[in-house]
Amino acid sequence: QVQLVESGGGLVQAGGSLKLSCSASKFIFRISTMGWYRQTPGKQRDLVARITSGDSTNYADSVKGRFTISRDYANNTVYLQMNNLKPEDTAVYYCNAAAGRTGDFWGQGTQVTVSS
Repeated sequence: QVQLVESGGGLVQAGGSLKLSCSASKFIFRISTMGWYRQTPGKQRDLVARITSGDSTNYADSVKGRFTISRDYANNTVYLQMNNLKPEDTAVYYCNAAAGRTGDFWGQGTQVTVSS
C-alpha cells in the first residue's frame, strides 16, 4: 500500500509562513508528478501547486508569488513553502502523487489555519 506522510501544518497569523512536507516511497516519488491540493468544508479539492518528475511546476493563481513547491530526491520528499499567508489559505492541505498507470495516491491531509 502506497503511503504519503505529510507534516508541517498548523496555526499561523496572517503574513506568516509555514512549510509542508510529504514523504513517499522511492519508487512512487520518482515516477510521480507530486502535488499539493487544498479543501475547505463543502467545497471541492483544488490544486495549489504541482511539480513533475522533470521539475516543471505550476501554481494556482491565488498562490503565485507566495508559495513554492520543490522536491528532494535524496529524501523522496516534496515541500510546499508558504509565505505571506492569508486567512483565505485556511484549509486542509493534501499531498498527491500522480503516478500514471501505477495509480493516484493521497496523503491523510494536514490542517493549515491562518488567523487574521
